This record gives sequence, C-alpha cells and structure tokens, in this order.
Amino acid sequence: MSAVVEAYRAQQVPSLQELIAAHQSLVRRIAYHLLARLPSSVEVDDLLQAGQLGLIEAAQHFRTDAGASFSTFAGIRIRGAMLDELRKGDWVPRSVHRRARELADAIRRVEARTGHEAADAEVAQELGISLSEYHQHAEDAARAPLMSLDGAAESDPSILDHIASHDSPEREVLRDDFKRALARGIDQLPEREKLVMSLYYQDELNLKEVGAVLGVSESRVCQLHAQALLRLRARLSDWTQLSEAA
Repeated sequence: MSAVVEAYRAQQVPSLQELIAAHQSLVRRIAYHLLARLPSSVEVDDLLQAGQLGLIEAAQHFRTDAGASFSTFAGIRIRGAMLDELRKGDWVPRSVHRRARELADAIRRVEARTGHEAADAEVAQELGISLSEYHQHAEDAARAPLMSLDGAAESDPSILDHIASHDSPEREVLRDDFKRALARGIDQLPEREKLVMSLYYQDELNLKEVGAVLGVSESRVCQLHAQALLRLRARLSDWTQLSEAA
C-alpha cells in the first residue's frame, strides 16, 4: 500500500479527542436510561463520571477495521463502566431480592394452576395483597440486579454474570444456552410486555417514550416492565436457582 493511501486514511480517522467530544450525548443518554430504573439514592453524576471513563477507554481501544461502528463499540464500554460503578456498592436491600423471589414464585404457581399467563390481579390475590401493593413491590423488584437484563451488583450477580464468571468450555455452553432460553422467554411474553422489552432494551427508549408509543402513562410502563421481568424470572427459575446456589 502506498504512503499516499496510508496518509489519506490517517486523515479520515478522528482523533481521540474528537471521538470523545462527539459522543458526550451518548454518555448522557445511557446514564439517564439506566437511572430511570435505579433507586433514588443513585446519583446521575456518578453514572456520568463512570461513563466518561468508559468513553475514553473506548476511544483508546477502538479499531476502525473491527467491523462495528464507534457508537456501538463505545455504547458497550460506557454501559459496562456504569454497571461496574454500581457494583461497587450494595444499593439494593436484601429484602427486595427476597420479595422478588416471592413475586416470581407466585407467578409460577398461578400459571401452573391456571394454565394461562398470570394477570396482575391474580398474582396479587395469590400473595394476599392489594393490586397497588403488588405493583409497588414489582417495581421495586425490577430494580434488583437479578431481575435486570444488565446485572448491577456484585453482592447478588445476575444469572448471566454468574455463568460468565468462570472461563471454561462448559460455562460457554451454559452462557449460550441461557441466552437462548432468555430469548425464548421474551418471545413468549404477552404482546404488550414483549413490546415494552423491545422498545426499552433494544430500541433504548426511556420509560416516558415507551409510554408515548403505547399510549399509556409512564407509571403503567413501569408496571408492564416489572411484570415482564418477574414473569421471565418465574419461567427461568432453573437458571435463577443456579445463580443463587453459587
């Protein structure tokens, strides 16, 4: 390859400073997207600071011949840096994890008994609590790392985190199997819940934006998101037990 071509390509590659400056909005978007389902004790500035470090690391390690765009590559690093920051503190009480298990168990019992998807009111009745109490408990549980598709605390790692924590061919197989099981679980969700999951996790809309698409309130989107996560936990109980047994 001629020196002229090399020089031309070098001119087309943005500098590290240019990449960082051009993607500040990406850091903010990811931070606020995560913040929407985290406890009020989590400060957005902490997420932004961690995300900024992730962006810098992404800019330092990005290769133009890797196939992925820088935005895609950086988004993964930024989100990972924010989750690493959250792992430093145990910000979800153990009572929330315990309640998440109770809610998922109730959903599993209702669906096993009735043979159809458990409705919110049916689960609340199974637990002997009001519908509003159930929705509140479900929203709290959705913030627990084991209930999150991202995972967010070292003290109670997500299923995927646990499977990936040991490098071996067996663990790689387990990881692939879990991903397939999760994909099937999402595909089998009620249509409304499945749409919420797709808009929130795949399209990365915030809860208010998802509500606008569905024509419902942000509060109702929170309920649907929480119910979907609980339903997934109930249907992936074998994987949940694998994670909690470690």
